[in-house]
Amino acid sequence: MEISVKTTTFEEFAQHANYSLLDSLTPDPQATWDGDDHMPRQVFSGHYVPVTPTPLAAPKYVAHSKTLFNELGLSDALAQNEQFRNLFSGNIKAAQAPIRGYGWATGYALSIYASEYTQQCPFGTGNGYGDGRAISIFEGLFNGKRWEMQLKGGGRTPYCRGADGRAVLRSSVREFLAQEFMHALGIPTSRSLTLYVSQVETVRRGWYSENSQSLDPDILVDTPAAITTRVAPSFLRVGQLELFARRARSKAHPNAQNELKMIAEHLIERNYRQEIDPGLDFSNQVIELATLFRSRLTKLVANWIRVGYCQGNFNSDNCAAGGFTLDYGPFGFCEQFDPSFQPWTGGGEHFAFFNQTFAAEANFEMFWKSLRQLLDGDAQNLAQLDQIREEFAEVMQQEIEAMWVKKLGLNSYNSLLVNELLELMIISKIDYTVFFRRLSVIPEDLSMLKESFYMPSSEQLDARWNNWLQNWHLQLKGCNDLGARSAAMQSSNPNITWREWLIAPAYEKAAQGDYSLIKELQDVFSNPYKEQSKELESKYNVMKPKQFFNLGGISHYSCSS
Repeated sequence: MEISVKTTTFEEFAQHANYSLLDSLTPDPQATWDGDDHMPRQVFSGHYVPVTPTPLAAPKYVAHSKTLFNELGLSDALAQNEQFRNLFSGNIKAAQAPIRGYGWATGYALSIYASEYTQQCPFGTGNGYGDGRAISIFEGLFNGKRWEMQLKGGGRTPYCRGADGRAVLRSSVREFLAQEFMHALGIPTSRSLTLYVSQVETVRRGWYSENSQSLDPDILVDTPAAITTRVAPSFLRVGQLELFARRARSKAHPNAQNELKMIAEHLIERNYRQEIDPGLDFSNQVIELATLFRSRLTKLVANWIRVGYCQGNFNSDNCAAGGFTLDYGPFGFCEQFDPSFQPWTGGGEHFAFFNQTFAAEANFEMFWKSLRQLLDGDAQNLAQLDQIREEFAEVMQQEIEAMWVKKLGLNSYNSLLVNELLELMIISKIDYTVFFRRLSVIPEDLSMLKESFYMPSSEQLDARWNNWLQNWHLQLKGCNDLGARSAAMQSSNPNITWREWLIAPAYEKAAQGDYSLIKELQDVFSNPYKEQSKELESKYNVMKPKQFFNLGGISHYSCSS
């Protein structure tokens, strides 16, 4: 939507400030008043810690999202404004009233597949785990919608676990591009506002040497420090509710149960108020919250599988309680189809491509467990909440089946057809995106589909494919307008996907001060379902070359960022 009156000055931008989190939740009572709180320590209570970001030295503009700027009603020129650049590269001194002179970091708990963990916390208690380098610095209203703006790589917080709190340019470019790409794909996600890089500050991280096939990074590299600002209606995570529920169950402090109730109320207000009637009593609002989050989460994961996205590390702390994609660290997009695709070397098969449905259910279990603490003693509502939990797998399966119906242009789900297709896709080593885009043309024979095969076919395999194709066409019988069916399939099967070997040159050039490929990728990713120009099609709508298979930093990578 085009906004006719744009925010053009920093003074006008500041007037959008409106801090619901800071004004309605409680700070850590042991926090400093000025946000000078940058060393690892335990945080025992409170919903947030006031903390000032660490500014980048000599920040330089790399990119901004014109799409999001337009949605917020911001002038593109604002990204180059000195005060705006300073604020969103970590210099909170650039703030002017009503922008607050400090940011905030939040704690959360960690569970992996519904098992609670505390060993990632340096104190072994869970009181030191949270936003180690993500610092929110702004919350405001734009065209009637509330947005929170958070610096990724903004420096140390009490949750930093001894690290430097910085992000490298490589990971910042990936997150900046990926968020806006996912938005263009029509998948709920956090968004990208700006990307700035330091002209003098570098950080050392493990990475891969040229042509390395090592599983883990094999060299240390000095890389420019950068800050990307991610934007969302809120950054509340399942892990946050989980933290406060754990404290309430153990009676960690006298206000623990109330803090849990407050964070749940805040979640409803920030992410679900349009759907949950404020006139309902709180217990019924909790039931509505559970139902709505289940719906959002199951739809989200079905959409991830639709476009080939793998979260890689889908713990409860990486699961947005608002039901959108969050935290683009160890993520990737499946090129050669493999249900066990896992881009992150530390992730394991339990977070692989097709296992995301089970990871989602485990995260929902921790969400459900947290909400149960709010309904303690309310037998009727507890039974209703438990029923919502028990039906998760069924609802998830319904969403997955609906996704396959759309991808294949079917009128209804056919398990035999889908299962046979998946088996053939594995055998032929198909390119996930190219195959479904070719299928969207509704070809009569196999020749076009074979363009997506990484593996040479055989007469026997061709026979199986032709049989599947014939059965698929039988399922399309009765469709009066195949052209409309084809168009609908193309709206579900993107023409362009994220290919890491095409992203790497963008961040490598950016490290040398050349941002042209970032801007080109922004344009390409802004319309992923559309045909590109011949020049861009030949560059970006191509299958993975052989030399990039098994390559460290391309086919797999660590979370080093």
